[in-house]
Amino acid sequence: MTMYETVRVSVDAMIEDLRRLVEIESPSRDLDALRVSANAVAAVIESRLGGQAILVESDAGPHVHWSAGGDPAVLILGHHDTVFPLGTLERRPFMVEDGQATGPGVFDMLGGLVQGIHGLATLDDRSGVEVLVTADEEVGSRSSRALIEERALGCGAVLVLEGAADGGALKTGRKGCGTFQVSIAGRASHAGLEPAAGVNALIEAAHQVLDIAALGRPDMGTTVTPTVASAGTLDNVVPAEATVIVDVRVESAAEKERIESAFAALAPHLDGAEIAVQGAVSRPPMPESASAELFAVAKRLLPDLEGKAVGGGSDGNFTAALGVPTLDGLGAVGGGAHADHEYVMIEAMAERANLVAGLVKAIQSA
Repeated sequence: MTMYETVRVSVDAMIEDLRRLVEIESPSRDLDALRVSANAVAAVIESRLGGQAILVESDAGPHVHWSAGGDPAVLILGHHDTVFPLGTLERRPFMVEDGQATGPGVFDMLGGLVQGIHGLATLDDRSGVEVLVTADEEVGSRSSRALIEERALGCGAVLVLEGAADGGALKTGRKGCGTFQVSIAGRASHAGLEPAAGVNALIEAAHQVLDIAALGRPDMGTTVTPTVASAGTLDNVVPAEATVIVDVRVESAAEKERIESAFAALAPHLDGAEIAVQGAVSRPPMPESASAELFAVAKRLLPDLEGKAVGGGSDGNFTAALGVPTLDGLGAVGGGAHADHEYVMIEAMAERANLVAGLVKAIQSA
């Protein structure tokens, strides 16, 4: 018998649980919706794994924690918040068609969550297994980070149920990522009568955008991308305020430090302009070394598996930065995260559930 045996995993049951979770919308920061979602996640865990799933209250919504008991050995990590606002389900309902399941949050990451739970349900021995499903991953994990790090250190190994990379590859490395906001204060004046009396925050913002974009080092995996800008009030007023928001991705701790220092050192070009910077590279890089040991185990279970380093971040960045072995991308095979065409490949669900189970058994016996 090999881990390819799927007789104990019911795809129909997984789809039913997936439907249940997708049809409870759970946009980040909507505390009422997240409470309903957390209760539903807890109910699915309890119905499939037994025991009691605890709701851990936070200012971002309830996180869900379940433990099988025994000496902690492996943390199964996921989240139940999604990026889609209430009402998305009405125009894009959960559907199963042509071998795919679709609906808001189905790939990121409710499909992986369901697969992981059903994979664990096949194990006769679940001792040492913990499941943590957070409520704020999509908005930076500020309320859940300490709990994630505590349980990762307590368990000593982390399996992350985020969606797979292209082609079903596991995510063996991730860039660190963060958002910076650069706020510029100038001085308003009449654009026709006294333009020189003002300090044009929009012109200062243009200088800053060019300076900021120049910080990128694509050859080192560092991208610095201004993404949102705003300035001005009326077409005849010299803008007194402007704001620039910047997305940053880095592959190394050294680049994280360089970028944060560079943003702190931004200086105005125009006399009288003032600059304030908020933000940081809040998710540290996940080096491929953090996943090497667990990925080798996964390859023994499924020799055709591939691993890829990706640009997006997850809560696995936090656990890997602590030195805890972390393997990511164990969730659904599909695509379209955060997009209207989001989907999960049904034919891969059983294999991925069994992969999680196989990895847990290997960790337990190590």
